Amino acid sequence: MKRTMDWIVKSDEIIFYLLNKQPVFLIQIFRWVTHLGGALCSIGIPLFVWLFGPLELREVVIVVYFSLTLSHLFVFLAKRQFRRLRPHLSTMQATIHGPELKDPSFPSGHSTAIFSVVTPFILFDPFLAPFLFPLAIMVALSRVILGVHYPTDVLAGSLLGTLTAVGFSHLYF
Repeated sequence: MKRTMDWIVKSDEIIFYLLNKQPVFLIQIFRWVTHLGGALCSIGIPLFVWLFGPLELREVVIVVYFSLTLSHLFVFLAKRQFRRLRPHLSTMQATIHGPELKDPSFPSGHSTAIFSVVTPFILFDPFLAPFLFPLAIMVALSRVILGVHYPTDVLAGSLLGTLTAVGFSHLYF
């Protein structure tokens, strides 16, 4: 078990450093993309769809909000349980491209949010998958590229958001 954990930690660090060292123009793009997983977009965009989108998407928005709520309860509890330091707080070699966050790193709330939002839309209309899934992946990657999360943080958040959304989608649709 210890060898497996050591391998995971080492792999996490290697991938982190590969993604964290990007050209300035990519950093600028990912500084914008990361906001799609923030509260303003993950709450605001579904609200916009509710208010101005087709009526048949209202059920999807309900699933999105249930998924967001439950998944972020899990994020809150996991951050309190694991208390993983953010990369820039645990190593001097991490480059942070933005505000220095001090809260725990595991799991990524942005990754959880974006996957909680896009998954119900993809399940409702699979035609949206080629557009929404890459966008969600970019948000998750942005968190590592910007230096605020390790790859396992965003992987856990992405899985948490997806599984929560799939669960609510199956209950509702």
